[in-house]
Amino acid sequence: MLRKFDFWTLVMLGTWGILLLLLFIPVGSVLLSSFFDTAGNATVENYLRFFGEPRFQRAFFNTLVVGFGGLFGALLLGSIMAFCISRFQIKGSRFVSLLAILALVSPPFIGAYSWIVLFGAGGVVRAWLRDFGITMPPIYGVGGILIVFALKFYPFVYLMVSGALSNVNRSLEEAAEGLGLTPLQRTFKISFPMVFPALTAGGLLALIQSIADFGTPRLLGRGYNVLATEAYTLYSAEVGSNMSMATTISVVLIVVSMVFVMMQRFMSRRNVYHGNMINKPTKIQLKGWRNVLAHFAVYFIGLCGAMPVIISVIYSLRRTNGPVFQDGFALQSYERILFNLGDVVRNSLTFSASAVVMIVIVGTIVGVLVARRTTLNTSLLDGAFMIPYVMPGIVIGIAYIAAFNTGPLVLTGTASIIVLSIFIRRLPYTVRTTSSALRQISPSLEEAAVSLGYSPFQAFLRITVPLIVPGIIAGGMLSFVTAINELSSSLVLYVGSTITMPVRIYLLILDGDFGTAAAMSTILLVLSGIAVYIAFRLMGRNEQALL
Repeated sequence: MLRKFDFWTLVMLGTWGILLLLLFIPVGSVLLSSFFDTAGNATVENYLRFFGEPRFQRAFFNTLVVGFGGLFGALLLGSIMAFCISRFQIKGSRFVSLLAILALVSPPFIGAYSWIVLFGAGGVVRAWLRDFGITMPPIYGVGGILIVFALKFYPFVYLMVSGALSNVNRSLEEAAEGLGLTPLQRTFKISFPMVFPALTAGGLLALIQSIADFGTPRLLGRGYNVLATEAYTLYSAEVGSNMSMATTISVVLIVVSMVFVMMQRFMSRRNVYHGNMINKPTKIQLKGWRNVLAHFAVYFIGLCGAMPVIISVIYSLRRTNGPVFQDGFALQSYERILFNLGDVVRNSLTFSASAVVMIVIVGTIVGVLVARRTTLNTSLLDGAFMIPYVMPGIVIGIAYIAAFNTGPLVLTGTASIIVLSIFIRRLPYTVRTTSSALRQISPSLEEAAVSLGYSPFQAFLRITVPLIVPGIIAGGMLSFVTAINELSSSLVLYVGSTITMPVRIYLLILDGDFGTAAAMSTILLVLSGIAVYIAFRLMGRNEQALL
């Protein structure tokens, strides 16, 4: 039986149209381009070259190394913090949670830059240790990349596992205690199996984001190339540029990312354990050295993850002479931004705000559609929105160049192409938070309004929207944070008049102007912190909705 053509059917068709134009056509252009050589001849030589040349084999292997390294680092740090905060009374635990979320939404390349300041070739910590006769290698290379990824992505594991641990039924642990199991045995035999799906789902999210990241390997790698950096090098090289190989690497990145996305979604759906609000686990008040150790572990992880914020603020206030730091503090770096780089700040705010307005409008309507209509079409739609969420920014940028550089819709070199790339990549945040908020509201409210003579759209606008406004605003804030911090796709798509703050920071770091880079990073982090705080307050204690 055919479903009646109504408002929501129109919304679904419009949503598929948006995905077709802004996602499927660009991805299809990348796929098609990978089967042509630089002369325009159809070939599979690009794939034979990718899987046959040591350069690309090494980049593929390195990508898996940093991916799984980021996974294990995030699992270690995130599970420790989740267990301590969920099981023990930790003073300032909400503050630590805010630090974790701020670490999650701040750009990874700012973290890489901050650790270079501390442990790079001329890092202040390495210089201080040399005064005591202690030498240590600089942070460059795979080790530094893994440290940054672990500290950047551990909040994925922390948020998921802490939510799962908080919902473990206390009576199960009490029964195990009655049977003589030690606390360690109860943890591994009762708690661990129940949170294992959340643990693996959070770890896989860390792996996906580690594979997709461009800025950190680019700044810290020093010859340790991954697929994202290889794709950018092939695209942007002044001599030897090869768009065909860049798109081939992009296709491989898409396939690898989607494999792990499907694994992550499978593990998330296995998280079927539910507790209750009455019989939640009781937090233990540790004493003595155990209490000190638990607090030390939590604050050490939280503060290390927040190190980019601390370093950026301090160095933004250092006195400078050009790119050289001098003794004392001043606002010179901020003055340079105000008088010389104001257009960059305006670009970032304008592009991000424009994208967020579209994201909030479209994401709200699509979130309602996904939550309210449980059909094959909406299930496919929900899955389709995971594609831009996990696609590396470099791939999005190259895909948009391939799709909109020629043909009926030419957007390259315009602000529109950056706004649209941000829109499609960050739209899943609002879809997710809106649908999450909506699933807590009974559909009978809308049905009652329709029975009283309202149209479905009027019922949605007057009944549903006011109830999900916190989720909408929270999703918009998170979309704004990720939009204003977007580097990799903007690095491919920008021209001189459309340069954004993350791109300028990246270029300033490459030029050695750390003072101005730190000041602009601080502005980004302050804007991100305000938006995260608003979203955090609106979501109450449901931080897991951020994921």
